[in-house]
Amino acid sequence: MVGRGLSWMLKWRFGKRGGRFGVVPVCLVVVTCALLAALLFVESIESWVTSMNMDTVVAASHGRINPAQSVPPQGIPPTRPEEFLLMPSPLVCQRAKPYLITMVTSAAINRRARQAVRDTWGGEVEVRGLRVMTLFMVGLASDPGLAKLLVEEARERGDLIQGRFVDTYSNLTLKTLSMLGWTRRFCPQAHFVAKVDDDVLFNPAALLHVLNRNPSDREDLYLGRVHLRVAPDRNPDSRHYLPAGAYPPSVFPDYCSGTAYVLSRSALLKISLAAAAAAPLSTPLPPEDVFVGLCARAAGLLPSHCPLFAGGPAVPYGRCCYQAMVSVHHIAPREMLRYWADIHSHGPCSWLGVRASLGLCKVRALLGDALGIELGI
Repeated sequence: MVGRGLSWMLKWRFGKRGGRFGVVPVCLVVVTCALLAALLFVESIESWVTSMNMDTVVAASHGRINPAQSVPPQGIPPTRPEEFLLMPSPLVCQRAKPYLITMVTSAAINRRARQAVRDTWGGEVEVRGLRVMTLFMVGLASDPGLAKLLVEEARERGDLIQGRFVDTYSNLTLKTLSMLGWTRRFCPQAHFVAKVDDDVLFNPAALLHVLNRNPSDREDLYLGRVHLRVAPDRNPDSRHYLPAGAYPPSVFPDYCSGTAYVLSRSALLKISLAAAAAAPLSTPLPPEDVFVGLCARAAGLLPSHCPLFAGGPAVPYGRCCYQAMVSVHHIAPREMLRYWADIHSHGPCSWLGVRASLGLCKVRALLGDALGIELGI
């Protein structure tokens, strides 16, 4: 009797053919709800999946990098003004007292990109009640005319730092080391330094929101989009070529994408120490983001993944999505101006609007990457 009663209840509950409810519709509802939940919380899911796959073991050394965590901060070689051909006043940070300083790595020729940054997010001086500042890091221009224009731009804008290295793609690691050295020496007041490429739409307000969510995790912070188990490029024809003699292991330690990442003051000091211990540097140099990751690992630092940093598939534009993203890369100067104006044309998006827009942006980015196309608005 009990078995018959249970069978009758199941049939009544889920219905026979033509019943009120059927098994297939119920399953469709469940699947739809699961997909909607995944869409709304895609950021949390991505963070969880990435953290589960990250290497959390800090090795003693990687490649030619030696551990430097035992060296006190005062052991860092001093950085002098004469190491830079162009730079703002050495007192620029002492006067501004920025909480966050953003260092934009830019090619000497990318004048339009720098101006687009100045006219958008780089023009902000106070965000969420905190002082912020943006400067640009460039190298030596091979063209005398371009070199003269850089001098004029530096005089007019007062935000250029020029290191003593030729401005080429292969010297990006030297550019980053110069950036770290200048910030360490001339901007000790900054709590955080963000390294950002000049084709990135950066969002200081979104970054400060992320930092304020986890104030206890700010010490030794190395934050960005983490790349996992990337293999060195052994193709001699590639611009990322790294021979086994320069880096023997088969994979790099986890590291943050060089499009944009953030370092706390203590992380900056420890990475600088590890970089100093790595001298003389191997030739060819590892890619700059890989090199920073190597130095971070040698210094005992692990990267922290944030899905609001771009660095993977191109993220198509969505106003609420871009309001929440910390960084989006591959943005042309004209697009940067247009997107920034649209983001601020209305008030902040609602929680639901942000969650839905973020989910759609992520899905469209993955689909576009899988199909080999860029999905527009």
